[in-house]
Amino acid sequence: MTIRIPESEIIRAASEGMDAFIQVFYDAIMEAIGGELNEATMPELNGEQITLLAYIMLRNEVMDGGFVQLIHNGYGGFIFLNPFAKAMRLWGAHDFSKLVYKGRKLFEQYGEALTKDCSDEEFMALFEQFPEFDELDDEFVECEEEVTELIARYVDEHIEKFAEIVK
Repeated sequence: MTIRIPESEIIRAASEGMDAFIQVFYDAIMEAIGGELNEATMPELNGEQITLLAYIMLRNEVMDGGFVQLIHNGYGGFIFLNPFAKAMRLWGAHDFSKLVYKGRKLFEQYGEALTKDCSDEEFMALFEQFPEFDELDDEFVECEEEVTELIARYVDEHIEKFAEIVK
């Protein structure tokens, strides 16, 4: 599937910063697959596109509610049981890759308990029940800006893997 993004949109987003720059790609990819990444739409994308979606999903979930929320909302398998950490290492985000591997160990240990249906009150209690994730959350918050910048640079340097830029 070819993702097309107007050059003017790329220029505008780049002028707004790295978050806006990668968000343009995320939005275009999601729009092309009908707004949902699933078993039917995933084969339509290449590995780089899927990796970018995974990073933005991870970033949004963790910045909003930490790794507990990421796992509870069903993204644990997608992030931790796929080659996402390896892709991050290959993209140059070595320390972040190590953080994802740490998250995988915790996911394997606590994933079942964290993905059970629960009330809002029970969900909030998960943060107290699983303090092991606090350090991981803090580590991500501290490196998020640097990792996002690295991801934006990777996308910019390999733009043809993510989208066709149209005049």
